[in-house]
Amino acid sequence: MDAGKLALLSAGSLTSAALAGAGLLVAEAVLTARRGFLPAETAPPQDGVLGDATYPELRMALLGDAMAAGVGVMRTNDTVGRQIALRLARAGYRVQLSAVAVAGSRTTDLGPQVSRALLRSPHIAVVLVGAGDATHGSRLEAVRRHLGEAVGRMRSAHVPVVVGCCPDLGAAPCFPQPLRGLVGWRGRQVAAAESNATDAAGGLAVDLAAATGGVFRADRGTFSEDGFHPSPDGYRLWAEALLPATLNAARAHATL
Repeated sequence: MDAGKLALLSAGSLTSAALAGAGLLVAEAVLTARRGFLPAETAPPQDGVLGDATYPELRMALLGDAMAAGVGVMRTNDTVGRQIALRLARAGYRVQLSAVAVAGSRTTDLGPQVSRALLRSPHIAVVLVGAGDATHGSRLEAVRRHLGEAVGRMRSAHVPVVVGCCPDLGAAPCFPQPLRGLVGWRGRQVAAAESNATDAAGGLAVDLAAATGGVFRADRGTFSEDGFHPSPDGYRLWAEALLPATLNAARAHATL
């Protein structure tokens, strides 16, 4: 997490919202960005095939940021991609999961991921992105444009797309107050922009903050040791929230 960009987000948001305490917020932003967040290489691999060989095949692509990549957990089966695939397998699919997510990605980085995903001819795609856009101060118009283009490209290839919008960053204990409130507010703006872009491009948007934010705020155990990335319990919550839309996407693929 970049200290300068997080500090600029704090200062810029304060100017627009006419809030006091700019010096405190910027200092908190710098200190937060310098703390020891889990590195990208700690994410376990996710690719694999799950489900009975007699079930219909379902090729699922997973795109997005560190949350999609599984940073925060050590075991493959604790990642959000595997948790979704396990649930789809229990629902009667033989799931071939291909993860092309890259830790640190924002919506502007989705283009190459879409290209790699489409090379594998997925039946459905799940995208988890937005936290980086919120903490780096991405312009909302750019979030809408880049995500809309990514979803649109996959829909043009007849791939149903599920987008997990920016989670509740206001729940993350790594951010001290009042910075946590500011980052949470920005996360809600990014999530709304993502939902609008997804709907307009023909995807299925899931409001992760609304679906799981309350539990994340109440239970510190939903976060990993760095207080930012989810724990196994946190990823399971997200998988449950994403499952209905993902099942709808699988059914939509079956009708194509």
